[in-house]
Amino acid sequence: MSTRRVPLVHLAHYRSGTPQERARFVQVFGDALKEFGFVSVEGHGIEDGLIRRTYADVERFFQLPEAVKQCYAVPGGGGQRGYTGFGQEHAKNRTVGDLKEFWHVGRELSPSHPHFSPQYGSNVWPSEVLTFQENTRALFNALDGAAAVMLQALAEYFGVERTTFSAMAEDGNSILRLIHYPPLKERFIPGGVRAAEHEDINLITLLCEGTASGLELLTRDGEWLPVDTLRGQIVVDSGDMLSRVTNNVIPATTHRVVNPKSGEQDTTRYSMPFFVHPYPQCVLKPIPGTTTAEHPVPPPPITADAFLQQRLREIGLIK
Repeated sequence: MSTRRVPLVHLAHYRSGTPQERARFVQVFGDALKEFGFVSVEGHGIEDGLIRRTYADVERFFQLPEAVKQCYAVPGGGGQRGYTGFGQEHAKNRTVGDLKEFWHVGRELSPSHPHFSPQYGSNVWPSEVLTFQENTRALFNALDGAAAVMLQALAEYFGVERTTFSAMAEDGNSILRLIHYPPLKERFIPGGVRAAEHEDINLITLLCEGTASGLELLTRDGEWLPVDTLRGQIVVDSGDMLSRVTNNVIPATTHRVVNPKSGEQDTTRYSMPFFVHPYPQCVLKPIPGTTTAEHPVPPPPITADAFLQQRLREIGLIK
């Protein structure tokens, strides 16, 4: 068993620390994403009570009857808003669905906004859980603000303009995903796992602490490493879009959520990842200084929306 651990940083050190604390945050944060693709963050400013209230609402929703939940599925929406049923999403290059169901809360922009695209659409809200809209919107906004600060620190790590990454994500098509992994003794698809190994599509993902263990990352040398999402911490990981704009200096990190061990099949797990996406028209191309002898061939430019649609087809959410 490996003794390696994902590094831990304190976001307040970057927001309001001494020059030395800020510099150390930037270095450790960037190095951790480069080595592990994951970093744990405390002092992030997300109110613990808000996380607890949102989890309580999420649990209330997923305990509703199946027919009620299905009323909130958005036909033709590619799962970008509202409810997506159990086993409907699968990892890229797999056909067996993941053993989970989820709800998406996204950003809402007016059709006249320069970054608007049809994929934004409108959120739907379950009338059966009265505080669901208030709490999930508040959590979305809090995570969105924390993500912008982290992306600014990452730009400093690369020595580029501080707003390079945060400007990509400003008014971007970011998603708060509320996931329910039900007990496997109740629902199981042969060959299925809670979340098969995959890479996230977006720039970075902010994951509030989960309610049970199971998250693992694949290290650069091929070892599966458990990742603890402890209370008071957010786990941040790198996605495909960040890999493209850094020319794979920070690779997208493969990770998974494994099934509970034998004897723990009655375990329920909830989690709330926040997927930080660029605005749809953003062109994903390597930032200056990342095309080097080690990374000589940059990927071809593609818009964030075109890349997202490609990946949504690969994971079965759109045809």
